[in-house]
Amino acid sequence: MTGTKKRIRETLLELLIGIVFYGVLCELIGVWFVKDALRYSAGLWIGILLACFSGIHMDWSLNRNFDRNGADERAVQAYAIRSNLIRYAIILIAFLVVCLTDFIYPLAAFLGIMGLKAGAYLQPLTHKLLNRKKQRR
Repeated sequence: MTGTKKRIRETLLELLIGIVFYGVLCELIGVWFVKDALRYSAGLWIGILLACFSGIHMDWSLNRNFDRNGADERAVQAYAIRSNLIRYAIILIAFLVVCLTDFIYPLAAFLGIMGLKAGAYLQPLTHKLLNRKKQRR
């Protein structure tokens, strides 16, 4: 694996750790403010799984895109748009299913999906923490 791809994989891992940390934090705080903790937890963790899926799909599609179309700027852009649309369509379909079921809180699922944003903001912190552990070894 090249140095750039290795750094991208490390960044993905840091993003996923941030998403899960955000999920745990939302679980610990939010469960006290809802009437039905099971419905809240189910919605939150479905959203967190969707956020993790989005991060992994972004990593996979970017690597595949640049491996296939690295020299052709128009092909890179077209593939990126197609990948984004697929990702958003899957999230939208999953969110619609959540909204149509009576078991899961849709707002909690949305909160979980926003874990992708929170994970991105937490990535510099997780990077610093993980590198600190590596330097101690």
